[in-house]
Amino acid sequence: MTHNPSTTRLYIANRGEIALRVIRAARLLGIETVLGVSKADIDSVPATEASRTVVLGPAAPRLSYLNTGLVVHAAKATGCSLLHPGYGFLSERAELAELCEEEGITFIGPTARSIRQVGDKLSARAAAQAAGVPITVGSQSIQDTTQALIIANQIGYPVITKASAGGGGRGMIVARNADTLRRNFDVAATAAREAFGDGTLYLERYVETARHIEVQVMGDGAGRAFHFGERDCSVQRRFQKMIEESPAQILPSRVRKRLHQCATDLLASINYRNAGTVEFLYDVDRQEFSFMEVNARIQVEHPVSEEVTARNLIRMQIELASGRLPPLTQQSIHVNGHAIEARILAEDPQRDFMPTPGRITKWQEPRGDGIRVDSALRSGASVPPFYDSMIAKLVVHAGTRAKAIDRLRWALDQFVIEGVPTNIPLLKVIVDHQDFRRNQITTRWLEDTLLPSFRGAEAIANG
Repeated sequence: MTHNPSTTRLYIANRGEIALRVIRAARLLGIETVLGVSKADIDSVPATEASRTVVLGPAAPRLSYLNTGLVVHAAKATGCSLLHPGYGFLSERAELAELCEEEGITFIGPTARSIRQVGDKLSARAAAQAAGVPITVGSQSIQDTTQALIIANQIGYPVITKASAGGGGRGMIVARNADTLRRNFDVAATAAREAFGDGTLYLERYVETARHIEVQVMGDGAGRAFHFGERDCSVQRRFQKMIEESPAQILPSRVRKRLHQCATDLLASINYRNAGTVEFLYDVDRQEFSFMEVNARIQVEHPVSEEVTARNLIRMQIELASGRLPPLTQQSIHVNGHAIEARILAEDPQRDFMPTPGRITKWQEPRGDGIRVDSALRSGASVPPFYDSMIAKLVVHAGTRAKAIDRLRWALDQFVIEGVPTNIPLLKVIVDHQDFRRNQITTRWLEDTLLPSFRGAEAIANG
């Protein structure tokens, strides 16, 4: 492999397991890594594995991981010519991509223009419509509650509010009647403003029997895009994913083919560069899908796509950005078997999922064929209170969905974490439930069906 001095040092603008994945992928390519950490992460596993670690500032994200100028300054000062943003934090901030370009640093992600185009959900809907992708019945931006009530009557209840500036459940409220919308519209706008700095909302028709299906895509920035299959992310709590799997077996083959085509057509039409995910809402009753949004970054659940396609997407991101990626063809990407990912969270399901930071006294990961754990923790490590509560991703791969479920259940039993409560007991209950095993779930299943019956210690013990 030809060694290009201008692309041999990479800055990681993130923390935790995704930082560790980037470090290890870069190492495979002979690329040095620089990790910027907060004071809370000085002794983390990624900090020990990076070629070099620099301290950005205090634990508070706004003073470290979310400080765009500070992050780019650290990358520039340490001689990095590549920057990987991971997911979360600054990963979908167009300002970071712009500042990298101004400083001569290659941003491992889309251009600032693409980030803005798909980052605003209303403009993303317009791009999807222009590319011939079905979109949900919905509105443009809404100014106030009065306008929301008028538009909701036009669309027809139930409706759901969505934040134009971002996702993750912030600003989302389902209203089945005018009274609910009237009471909660301002609440949703405030939540969006606090999360994204922009309280702009719009309305969409709410689909009762829905599945959340998304397509993993890689664009070359020159009008071509390739997919790595789809993922079913329907096990959710408050619009936050908990279990993801690939492929989405609920889909008829004709729908799957059309879904893949729509995802690649959309990102190709905007000359999208690097990894991205196109998310769809699938109406099970009608066997129809509609566009929801684009995530202009690698996602938490990308490992299931890696497992079924035998691809290292993080490595591919770096290779594409540094001009090392061999030419891709869609025919060379094959989906084999079934993969499932369960998010391990430092949260207590018995206490309304309250985050449980603290010190891990015992950490014992499951091991075996078809079992993968992505984490940056170990025995004696601390779970700080300043960041997301996800502490690991348990990923399994098998020949069929049924075998993958059995493997996941076994792996959950073998995963020992002591010192902080986790959601592992709840995950066992989910995996054991006949609705999940029969694939008869919706995006509301966890909250409407399972959680009401998940009662305290007795239910956990039985799980």
